[in-house]
Amino acid sequence: MKAYLTRRYLFSASHRLHTDAMPEDWNRATYGKCNNPYGHGHNYQVEVTVSGAVDRGTGMVCNLVDLDGFVRAEILERFGHQNLNTLPEFRDLVPTTENLCIRIYEILQRGFHHAHLEKVRMEETMMNSFAYAGGKDLRD
Repeated sequence: MKAYLTRRYLFSASHRLHTDAMPEDWNRATYGKCNNPYGHGHNYQVEVTVSGAVDRGTGMVCNLVDLDGFVRAEILERFGHQNLNTLPEFRDLVPTTENLCIRIYEILQRGFHHAHLEKVRMEETMMNSFAYAGGKDLRD
């Protein structure tokens, strides 16, 4: 029997949407107010969805202590209260929330092995959310 577990985490970070490969006017036209030279911040909500068989002994897909510990150490401590533009993950990549969502998925995919990673969903604002499932179709 396969079940799904979604856990929500919160962190704050700042970024500037800008690419040095393009002229300033292109960056301003493309990214608008998000191209502010001083950056801007968000209070991100990250949802991690994992799946697996429900363990007969524990009644769980995975132990929340394991998931919380991994996310705290590998995601929240890495990205929380940071200027994303200064991190190695975004040295050659614009730190859009789409790219951040993909990076978080990749970190979980590589390191969290207590359950099957289904997807990562992020809310940047009340109006913007992004999801990534390693190339799987999320319309289902």
